[in-house]
Amino acid sequence: MNDDAQILIARLLTHQTLRRDDKAVKRVLSDEQFRAEVDARLLAVGMKLLDNVYADHVTLALHRAIEPKIFGARDVWQNNNFGLSRDGVALLVVLWAQIILPKRERQETHQHAEDDQNDMFGTEKPLPRAEDTSIGIAYKALLADFGDKLGKKTRLDMNLGILGKLGFIERRGDVIVEGPLLDLLMDTDLLKERIVNGALADVFKRAPAQIIAVPRSTPPIAVEETAAAPVEEEDILPAFEAPPPAPLDDDTPAKD
Repeated sequence: MNDDAQILIARLLTHQTLRRDDKAVKRVLSDEQFRAEVDARLLAVGMKLLDNVYADHVTLALHRAIEPKIFGARDVWQNNNFGLSRDGVALLVVLWAQIILPKRERQETHQHAEDDQNDMFGTEKPLPRAEDTSIGIAYKALLADFGDKLGKKTRLDMNLGILGKLGFIERRGDVIVEGPLLDLLMDTDLLKERIVNGALADVFKRAPAQIIAVPRSTPPIAVEETAAAPVEEEDILPAFEAPPPAPLDDDTPAKD
């Protein structure tokens, strides 16, 4: 039995995410034999290591093959989406599209968040870290653009509080920035085309004046406790890739 594999899995289960520059994580991403052992032990309990080169963290997820046995055990598919309501899932998709898609474009062109133009030799440099390329979204702009569709200020604040507790986002003053899970649990290959050319097509045609770069030295502020609805512990499963939310009905009245 490899104690290092056991410790790494236990740490991931306990902390939910670990940074890619963590010693054990660097080893599992570079040592094929160690990765094979970790994968085998996770597979035995229906889980997998989830990582991508664009994210600064790794986490655990359910294997697709095991999902029907977990969430389809009853007559109705029991995917709880981390306890988020429909407008909460919609907000998560909006934030992912507004923060992660532009960040990945900057990473692929090797452009940092503070750069105002591309470096002609940038592609020869290593892929920039997420924290060096990720840009925040102004809360006031988010409220103005999507408040009416996402339940107005009260519901928006409540869902932002839940997303912050789950690790999808962080609040830095009046700016919402990427959390450790935002770029790990969304299926970019599946969602990108639908988002850019579908649900948020009109948003991506606008000039991104509402996007604000945030220095990473700025400490995150605590999310207002009064804004976040309680999330039952049994409703929060180990990290898994959530499917795209159902579209919101335009004729559904928003509640304050």
